[in-house]
Amino acid sequence: MAQILETKPVSSTVLPVFVAGKYQTQTISVDSSSSTTQSPPPKPLLIVTPSDEGTYPVILFFPGFMLRNIYYTDLLNHISSHGFILVAPQLYILPPKGIREVESAAQVANWLQLGLQSVLPENIEPNLKTVVLSGHSRGGKTAFALALGYGDPIQKFSALIGIDPVAGNNFGTTTPHILTYEPKSFDIPFPITVIGTGLGSESKGLISCPCAPKKYNHEEFFNESKPPRAHFTAKNYGHMDMLNDDLSGVIGKLADCMCVNGKGPRDPLRRCIGGIVIAFLNYYFQDNEVDFNTIVNEPDVAPVVLDQVQFDAS
Repeated sequence: MAQILETKPVSSTVLPVFVAGKYQTQTISVDSSSSTTQSPPPKPLLIVTPSDEGTYPVILFFPGFMLRNIYYTDLLNHISSHGFILVAPQLYILPPKGIREVESAAQVANWLQLGLQSVLPENIEPNLKTVVLSGHSRGGKTAFALALGYGDPIQKFSALIGIDPVAGNNFGTTTPHILTYEPKSFDIPFPITVIGTGLGSESKGLISCPCAPKKYNHEEFFNESKPPRAHFTAKNYGHMDMLNDDLSGVIGKLADCMCVNGKGPRDPLRRCIGGIVIAFLNYYFQDNEVDFNTIVNEPDVAPVVLDQVQFDAS
């Protein structure tokens, strides 16, 4: 299938969530064998945090299948610049069997109370009463699995954001099997936003599989979510188009070529996804409903063409 060029009229309204926020950010890498802290994390972490002194909500972000957390730094920095601490664990190098991935994710979540403060600058405090689950692709499915209680997480969560989540491929679902194919069946007691891509369900050729097959992609995750829930689809972009522009290593090269991609720059999609995440969390936790309501009611304000926009508040 031919790639689609994103041709979107420029809106006269530029919402602040779609541009860099007021905070300078810094990136911190923490190894799981670190000797600089008494409570090293169970998995290596990439942390992106505001540099300004303050207390900030925490977003636990899980990368997609085989992807490195460093591939998401542009997206994570955009979100962090609006006042959030992003914690992105590298759960594996080679994909584990069974539910070990979700169990590792739960271990990282449970570590937050014990060890996150010790790896942050002294002037930065995590608000661990507001911890948000998020992830891309298979990492999005991991976030949903944690929200459903898989892996026995002790940490309490406040919201869930799936970025083009995927629960399987043409050969079947991945473990744990969380999809039920029953509307509103997920027993998740907090707000959910699902952000999908329009080209994720397309195949690059006759012998290739789509990276986000319809039966297992964002549409089904939203269908099984209970209100409050929201759904957005970046119509002309592909499954990997929210990653950084220049990806290193063999995995990075594969990520660039294995999925159908949109034709055009990736930055508008990163700003769109980041802006929706920020607006969604501000709506529920900062008593600021304006930006999220504007995106829902006037999707043309987004940097990319949005389709399937739906918000069920209750």
